[in-house]
Amino acid sequence: MAEQKTKTSRTFSGIVISSNMQKTAVVRVDRMKLHSKYQKRYRVSRKYHIHDEKNEAKVGDVVQFAECRPLSKTKRWRLINIVTHNA
Repeated sequence: MAEQKTKTSRTFSGIVISSNMQKTAVVRVDRMKLHSKYQKRYRVSRKYHIHDEKNEAKVGDVVQFAECRPLSKTKRWRLINIVTHNA
């Protein structure tokens, strides 16, 4: 009996900070961490290059993206949807 493994792709949401490249947007994802000694919360952020096929994402938009196969040297994420547009 072979067990089937279901692959779950990681999904994040973040704010677009750059959309100057063709079919690529840079998204910043913020998360809160707790300092082990002082028990104070602090913000940690990380940038991801995501694949945006139709160049829909603009600076300031909140987007959801998921893990995918490597598309280039830095792109391993694809755009799922745009949650809110920057007005």
